Amino acid sequence: KGEGERNRWRETGLILLFYLVFYIFLGGMFVLTMYVMLLTLDDYKPTYQDRLVTPGMMIRPRGEAMEILYNTKDTESFDIYAQTLNNFLESYNNSLQVQNNDECPPDNYFIQEDSGEVRNNPKRSCQFNRSTLEECSGITDRTYGYQKGQPCVLIKLNRVIGMLPGKDGQSPYVTCGAKRYKVGQDEWKEDSDAIGELAYYPPNGTFNLMYFPYYGKKAQLNYSQPLVAVKFLNISLNTDVNVECKINSNTLKTGGERDKFAGRVSFKLRITSPKN
Repeated sequence: KGEGERNRWRETGLILLFYLVFYIFLGGMFVLTMYVMLLTLDDYKPTYQDRLVTPGMMIRPRGEAMEILYNTKDTESFDIYAQTLNNFLESYNNSLQVQNNDECPPDNYFIQEDSGEVRNNPKRSCQFNRSTLEECSGITDRTYGYQKGQPCVLIKLNRVIGMLPGKDGQSPYVTCGAKRYKVGQDEWKEDSDAIGELAYYPPNGTFNLMYFPYYGKKAQLNYSQPLVAVKFLNISLNTDVNVECKINSNTLKTGGERDKFAGRVSFKLRITSPKN
């Protein structure tokens, strides 16, 4: 009886030893596989990025649910948007840009090639001065036009490493207009009569080619993402206005099959202005 019990313990021990060795082997194989995979990755750019044909776009300020709602008579209602823009544009102050970045010739890509295996890092970046945004810079009007019912909205193109968004010296540019939206089962509407006149800064709403290509956060430490500001000069008050802005480029396509929102951004503006 004692011999049988010892045999059972021996068998149990051998089974436990087998599974211990087996799982150690599996763990070692997993670690080795991960190590080999990491060896194929580049610290400065993604190995594969074929999913990104056209980058997305974003606005500042964006509010909740991409809505900018405020009252021209209620300072607190638009101060939050002005403060958001101030914080966002702080790194674009002219003094910081002169200190950290280069003054580049416009309308040409700022190519900075590596020399074989020797990386040309850190890479330099071109200045994007806050004053370029003129009336939407917050320098002359600290409320960015919100108090006057002429709000500014900043638009940026999401960063994609190595992207060249134009050819033949033509910079991509932004246009905004009334968004077409569904109001019934088969009825569509757009607020083209309410959106009014628009002004773009820099002129023509361009993302100049000198800010491309982007080499990544690790390689290009002081990169300043180019911006376009759109100012609504006489938008209708006391009503919802649905706006859509999109990128126009001879190399980028908007609204592809994979992502209908690629290269465009939509938001709603409602400016309340009491008569009394």
